[in-house]
Amino acid sequence: MSRFVRIVEVGPRDGLQNEKAMVSTADKIALIDRLSQTGLRTIEATSFVSPKWIPQLADAAEVFAGIARKPGIAYPVLVPNEQGYDRARAVGADEVAVFTAASEAFNRKNINASIDESIDRFRPVLERAARDGVRVRGYVSTVLGCPYQGEVPVSDVVRVAKRLHGLGCYEISLGDTIGVGTPQKARAMLKAVAAEVPMAALAIHFHDTYGQALANILACLEEGVAVVDAAVGGTGGCPYAKGASGNVSSEDVAYMLHGLGIETGIDLDRLAETGRWLAALLGRETGSKVGKALAAA
Repeated sequence: MSRFVRIVEVGPRDGLQNEKAMVSTADKIALIDRLSQTGLRTIEATSFVSPKWIPQLADAAEVFAGIARKPGIAYPVLVPNEQGYDRARAVGADEVAVFTAASEAFNRKNINASIDESIDRFRPVLERAARDGVRVRGYVSTVLGCPYQGEVPVSDVVRVAKRLHGLGCYEISLGDTIGVGTPQKARAMLKAVAAEVPMAALAIHFHDTYGQALANILACLEEGVAVVDAAVGGTGGCPYAKGASGNVSSEDVAYMLHGLGIETGIDLDRLAETGRWLAALLGRETGSKVGKALAAA
């Protein structure tokens, strides 16, 4: 098991994009600046998709331009196509992320395109990013289940992840979008992908719909993965998942890792305080069990 695990904080993007309460531009900037003080090394800042798709992140350019970027921290942004890439680069983004699904049904419902068509949309982004010296992260969603087709063959996950890596994505995040995975299935999926894509180029991204996220993460850590996506305060969650309770919280992941003797570089108290601050903005309690426990203590 790795002695250091990098937590990729996705709260400002994947967390907020599925929150119903609108968050002001100033508060989004404050959130990212607070996260920058916690020891995190990667903070996904926002998404340059069409505001029609995600009204919550319509202020992506203003947010990215307004944050106080710290040396040693990466601030990737999601881009769906060349137009998004242009907007991101115009405000100085030097790392981007592209996304597709392992499920054809999910891709067609979510972005009205097949997997191949979605890759064709962002292939020019990868080509331009290579010329520009911009790092590209790839997301593969629905790796353990789809709300429309149910089971997703592991072979489909492997094929899509291998393709993204081959196109130039330095890291592939494998996402259980609806949170239906269990440890044995998570482990088997990761092992299958790692047989075709180097483990060092893989990350895991679990939602906690059925309360399995930490167990799934542990199973994958035991296989050698060393990058974990999480959202401060357990924000977000797939809107297509019945009973979705959000992403696994960064605080809960950090607490588990520290308990395993794994370094993260994170100040857990400061991170938990940020999660409670964000929850107050959203008008509810934090979704992090660790955040609640530390507050009570």
